Amino acid sequence: MKILFLVTEDWFFCSHFIERAVAARQVGYEVVVLTRIGEDAQRIRDAGLRLIPLRINRRSLNPLSALQTFLQIFRVYRSERPDLVHQFALKPILLGSLAARLLRIRGVINAVVGMGYAFTSDKTQMRMLRPFLTWAIAKLICPPGSRVVFENAEDLQAFVEDGYVRAGQAVLIRGAGVDPALYPAALPERNPPMIVLVARMLWDKGVGEFAEAARIVRDQGVRARFVLIGGRDELNRAAIPEATLQQWQDEGILEWLGHRRDVPALLGQAQIACLPSYREGFPRALLEAMAAGLPCIATDVVGCREAVRHEDNGLLVRAGDAQSLAAAFVRLIGDPDLRRRLGARGRQRVEAEFSTRLVVERTLALYKDVLG
Repeated sequence: MKILFLVTEDWFFCSHFIERAVAARQVGYEVVVLTRIGEDAQRIRDAGLRLIPLRINRRSLNPLSALQTFLQIFRVYRSERPDLVHQFALKPILLGSLAARLLRIRGVINAVVGMGYAFTSDKTQMRMLRPFLTWAIAKLICPPGSRVVFENAEDLQAFVEDGYVRAGQAVLIRGAGVDPALYPAALPERNPPMIVLVARMLWDKGVGEFAEAARIVRDQGVRARFVLIGGRDELNRAAIPEATLQQWQDEGILEWLGHRRDVPALLGQAQIACLPSYREGFPRALLEAMAAGLPCIATDVVGCREAVRHEDNGLLVRAGDAQSLAAAFVRLIGDPDLRRRLGARGRQRVEAEFSTRLVVERTLALYKDVLG
């Protein structure tokens, strides 16, 4: 049987889903990936997966652009005739589900991996667009026989209660999982301690609050090294200008390392991890930090609070509040014993709840269920 993955970017597929696709191929499925081609295309091919290029502009709100993307998807679905399509994020879910319905493809899995900029932005254009998106989600996300995968229990409950998804078709698979063996569990002591934020450089990841909190901590005379790890993602409307990132560096409040492929090694040098995001599905950055034995500071929002439990494996702070974030930084900077306790608990939770092995097993079981 053939499974087709529809996702906007090859790098996103590799960071979140490639292990599941490879596992599906290993148990006998033919696997096809339909995505925008970038720097990670060869990694997909090297994994033994067939790759089909997709021309898609995540940033565009132009209906003509959406129509062109839909026609591409429709033609590929008609040509490939997959037994199951696994679609990730809002635009692929809406366009792919419409194509699957027209072509009578019965095996559909839609993965809600966060609601994206359209639902986190306060800009007028986004607020005007939301009612249409909400209507489209209600019509397309859950055709008969399909499954909708959620990364956190709050999103699942909200979609069921609002009537978008039938309870029997809602599935909880929390995040992409990580392999704990790839992350050093030891927590080295450094002076000053290193605090890392691993994310795309987007305003809605809380990067601005991270910079402001770093400035507050510095002005209080507390020593720490604040490090941003991640690229800018220029196709995202929330991308932070490079000049702003450079200004923060020039001011001496943080370092920006850009996109890196050695994240496990960098986490092994850190003492604290942070993700002050406005909303998440289930953040891989926090899972990686937990696997590395780091205490995590995150915002008390959907997605983040499913990974980080306050005073258990980290601290939760108010979203958009640099003062609250700075206070959490100061607390952990000054308490190495608390850092060790929270970090050890995070590592335990990854091993018991969030390993790649568990995510792969649940996903393969889901494929078997949908395909009968």
